Amino acid sequence: MAANAIDTVEDLIRVLDANPVWLEALRARLLTRELLELPQKFAEFAAATERRFDGIDRRFDGIDQRFEGVDCRFEGVDCRFEGVDQRFEAVDRRFEQLLIDIAPIKAAHARHAALREADLIAEENGLTFIRLIDGMQLAELARSDAAAGIATNELRSFRRADLIAECRDDSGETCYLAAEISFTVNGRDTTRAIRNAALLTQVTGRPARAVVAGLRYDERIRGRLQAGEVAWYQLDPHALEVE
Repeated sequence: MAANAIDTVEDLIRVLDANPVWLEALRARLLTRELLELPQKFAEFAAATERRFDGIDRRFDGIDQRFEGVDCRFEGVDCRFEGVDQRFEAVDRRFEQLLIDIAPIKAAHARHAALREADLIAEENGLTFIRLIDGMQLAELARSDAAAGIATNELRSFRRADLIAECRDDSGETCYLAAEISFTVNGRDTTRAIRNAALLTQVTGRPARAVVAGLRYDERIRGRLQAGEVAWYQLDPHALEVE
């Protein structure tokens, strides 16, 4: 059999393997130009795609660097805001301290206004004003035999009452009025007024009315007002104005 005799498919493959030129000629005959050029085109496409991805990577690197710059700027802004926050906290602390410092001044101003209106407070509670009981007179009441047995701290607080007035009721009998005064009346003021009225009754043997006076009151004392445990007197805002 001749070396290049082709009787079977295996013979064909063997001959083509032995003759690359024949293999290329056969491939050219069987395949279209597009298919023949496909490996080269694919290689070119892959190379171009790789170059594009390299470009995209470089762009993302640039974007990352820009974001790093933005992050640095934001960190700087955060630092500035932290400084601003600290300043506001300092201002808040000063403002809170200012409110604390002003509170006694406001309370004293309200007490001064209420003392000027003592007769009106008595009148609004159905009483006739006679006179204010001053600190020395309260001290005498606290030292009287009728005050024996009352706790020392209660007597000390009683002597510091905001307003104690001697009055007459509608039948002409002597009675007393115990008032606590604040810009905004709270539960502590209410308790003190009720307690002072009870102590007055104990040491004088006469009825006493509990009153709280102020520009406004804490809503939490509304129940005690409605129950009649203590009376409410609203100071005139104009009376609190500085002359």
